[in-house]
Amino acid sequence: MMLSDLYLERYADVLLWGLKTSRRGRFKKGDVILVQYDPAALKLAEILYDRIIAAGMNPVQRMGLTVGMERSFYKKAGGRQLIFHAPGEREFFGNLHGRIYLHAPESLTHLKEVDPARIGKVVVARKPLRDILERREQEGLHGWTLCTLPTPELARQARATPEAYAAQIVRACYLDRRDPAGKWTAIRKEATAIKQWLGRMKTAFFHVESENCDLKIAPGEQRKWVGISGHNIPSFELFVSPDWRGTEGTYYANLPSYRSGNYVTGVRLTFARGIAVKIGAETGEAFTVGQLRMDPGAARIGEFSLTDKRFSRIDRFMADTLFDENFGGKYGNCHIAVGASYTDSYTGDPAALNGALKQRLGFNESALHWDLVNTEDKTVTAHLSAGKRLVIYENGRFRY
Repeated sequence: MMLSDLYLERYADVLLWGLKTSRRGRFKKGDVILVQYDPAALKLAEILYDRIIAAGMNPVQRMGLTVGMERSFYKKAGGRQLIFHAPGEREFFGNLHGRIYLHAPESLTHLKEVDPARIGKVVVARKPLRDILERREQEGLHGWTLCTLPTPELARQARATPEAYAAQIVRACYLDRRDPAGKWTAIRKEATAIKQWLGRMKTAFFHVESENCDLKIAPGEQRKWVGISGHNIPSFELFVSPDWRGTEGTYYANLPSYRSGNYVTGVRLTFARGIAVKIGAETGEAFTVGQLRMDPGAARIGEFSLTDKRFSRIDRFMADTLFDENFGGKYGNCHIAVGASYTDSYTGDPAALNGALKQRLGFNESALHWDLVNTEDKTVTAHLSAGKRLVIYENGRFRY
């Protein structure tokens, strides 16, 4: 199941727009750009490689592990193998200026028999490398973006025909436009006005109410709303990394998750004083509990997000978090991420947001970042510091 050559060229246009938009600093000749891709994404990787070479930068290509390789690794690797870093890896990440990841999975559930603790050990071991890229991004030296390409496995898990699945990707990313990157620029401009409106509010906490959610989230001090930054293609969400200590109540993810080769449905979390004290799932509960026990920050919130249905053309389940967390449909969506926060939600210089300041402001630290999506009809109310209440989101759209 492939996109046409025309759509792949337009996809490359949007990804390069996203890469450029995501970086605070400017790209220049000689910069090092990593192109990571699953085997099924080879053709788009070739197009991007050609474009990066033509721009005078230095592409480094890495194809991801096959299903067989991943099974071998997670089932047979010893303790030291699980946490192994290849020689030169830290140096490479410390000199990387950009990264594009092309997600095109051959399987979504091939690690369901693996002990979740082994998967968590690998994630924790890779965190120092992610920290290097985060620091470079904070300093304006690195940008990144990613996308998903259609595969038979994605279509099967989403209960869609291959043609319908590919068509949704085309619509969602505006590849049916002659100038999709121009459309993304326009969406970003419109969303910026909404982010500024949210940022002007002095909010003590947000209250999320739906059939299965009753959750209070405190944005915290020195926060701003961010989103549509080029990091994800597509991305319509606006989000904040809140003060994890102010999370209280119940959250329910009515959309399934495919994560680390596992299938999870019906995640229900109850928070008290910022920590998920009750963890349940209708399918994959042992895996879910294992993920949220990965490290001390894994059972805390790192992100609160809302998607306006006026922006998003996604109207079906896609079995892919990148699309599902940006679902538009009838009621839009909200999602929370348990685990790591995003430093670009800080109002000051992200490069100054060291460990001590993160801790003081309640920015969460974790090796985990797991987006859990709710598409129910919901109302989100801002409880302002002055005592007033303001409904900011209902019927799938911001009340801006």
